[in-house]
Order: sequence, then C-alpha cells, then structure tokens
Amino acid sequence: MKKYKILTITILTAISWHCSEPKDLFNIDSTGLKQVYKPNESIQLKIENKKEIAIDSVVYFANEVKLGTAKKNNSLTIKLNQLLFGTQDIKALVYYEGKNASCITSFELVSNITPKMLAFTLVNTYNHDIEAYTQGLEFHNGILYEGTGQRGESSLRKTDYKTGTITKKIGLDPQYFGEGITFFNNKLYQLTWQEKVGFIYNPDTFEKEKTFDYFKDIEGWGLTHNDKYLIMSDGSNTIYFLDPNTQKLVKSIQVYTDTSKIEQLNELEWIDGKIWANVYQKDAIAIINPENGAVEAVLNLAELKSKIKQHPEVDVLNGIAYNPKTKTIFVTGKNWDKMFEIKINP
Repeated sequence: MKKYKILTITILTAISWHCSEPKDLFNIDSTGLKQVYKPNESIQLKIENKKEIAIDSVVYFANEVKLGTAKKNNSLTIKLNQLLFGTQDIKALVYYEGKNASCITSFELVSNITPKMLAFTLVNTYNHDIEAYTQGLEFHNGILYEGTGQRGESSLRKTDYKTGTITKKIGLDPQYFGEGITFFNNKLYQLTWQEKVGFIYNPDTFEKEKTFDYFKDIEGWGLTHNDKYLIMSDGSNTIYFLDPNTQKLVKSIQVYTDTSKIEQLNELEWIDGKIWANVYQKDAIAIINPENGAVEAVLNLAELKSKIKQHPEVDVLNGIAYNPKTKTIFVTGKNWDKMFEIKINP
C-alpha cells in the first residue's frame, strides 16, 4: 500500500539579503530573522547601518505591498497574519541625504494549522469506464459529468453512475488534452492541459458556446467553483479564483501545511465551503481553506487502489464529485474500473 507523505516536503528557501547601489551602505538587519514563519508570529525590521549615515525614513514592502514606514531608523514590527502564505520578499526603501537605496531579504510564511487525518466509510462501489483517463468529475442537477484526457482520446460525457453506462459523450479535437470541468450559471466549463484554452458548453446538448484563453501562461489542471468564482489549479501549489464571465484572474492563494507548500494540486471540488484537491501522484486528498490556502485536513484513500482491477494502464487517484442529494462523495482514478461512494466519518 502506498503511504501518503504530504507533510514531508522540505522547505529550501533561505534568508538572503542585499542592497542596491550604492553597496555596503545598508542591509536589512538579519539578527533574529528565521527562514520560516507562521501567521501567529511577528518580525521586527530595522536597517543595518554600519557607516552610521543619517537616515530620514525607511519604507518596508512585502512582495511590493506596503507594510509601513519607520522614521529615521527605528524598528518596525510587522504582524505576519496580514500576509499571504508563500515566499515573502521584504524590501526596504531607505531614504537618506536626498537619495534612496533599496534592500531585500526573504523568508517563507507557512500555515499554523497541522492538518488532521480524516477517516471514511465506503458506502457503495460502482462500475467505471476503465478507458476513462479521468480529469474532472462533477454532479449537476443529479447527473454525473466526467471529463477525460489524453490527446486523441479526450472527452466530455454524462454517466449513469449507478451502472457506469455513458449516456452522452463527445470527443475533443485531437490536439486538445482535456482537463478539469465544472459548472457555473448552468454552463459547463472545461480546461485543457497545455493548450492554454478552455471551453464553455451547453450542459444539455454539449454544444460548444465559447472558447476562452487563459489569463496567463499556465497549464490547466483542476477546476471547480463556489457561488462567486471559478476556481482553478495548474499543477503548482497555487489556486486561482477567476471571474466566471471574463475568465480573468481575480485573486490567488498558495497552499501550505504547517511545514511546507503542497504542489501538484490537481482535480478540485468545492464541498461545504472548502476546496478539496487531489494531489497528483498521491493517494490522498487535501482539504483546503479557500481564504488563506491552509491545508486543514487530509483524506488518505490509499486502500481504494487495492479494490480496482490492476492492469498496465491503471493510473493515479483523480476525480472528486460531491452529490448534494446523498451528501456523499464520489472518487475514482485514471483508468480505474471502479468508482467509490464514500462518506467522511464524524
């Protein structure tokens, strides 16, 4: 059985600091600074001024967002709960003698929540198309929709989940590698992997109504939604929130545990106000706070892989669909011959 090790990634980010020209005048004082912080902590920022030049003021920024201003060279205390998770590039803009110089240091901000491990009960086991390279899975109006991948084989389909029968199916053009799917305002959205485009369909007829370009040069992996945004992953530790009407970026979060960032976020599902994400190549699902990216829980599904037919094309766990009628969760994998209905134990 494959053991899940979501918390074993080591952060390699190290503190670094330097100043722009003229050199050797100022540095951000690194005394007491660490490589990794949590949101419940604070830091004190001050300029190292070895030549004792008269400083008028220092303005501090984190990733180009202003944190505050210190008069002369007084220290400035920053509460880290105002920052987003991830690498914090701290810049100090030092004003002196009618001139200015900038200094930079950095550290990593991780979550202060240790994820809890969830247990589940297997409710039902259903047949699943063994040739479906599952990329997206979602219920809409009681019907299970599935998007599959592989160039020349990618599809969009409706399925009778109780029998595994495909009731409607269209193929994507062979140049496209299908990825995640979701619904918004009764429209069906589908991503592609490396083609940097997505499609919007009529969910009843599968008629393609629009093709849209991605908002930046990224890959398309997972897709879900809440009542306001499309929510997208690209295989990194970043989750993007998009305007469903324009498909443009509104905001993003980085996903972290209390020890590390969690990369290769794949298929997504919105369940009870949280983002559920398959982690590629892992037999587990991360449950993520959509406000800050903290992994609050982990669902280990490794035992399910022993219940499917083992064959050369069998691939990783992928596919999460919440059925609001039964209040249960459906999961499967790429080229799995089974789909499983589960519920989370209290």
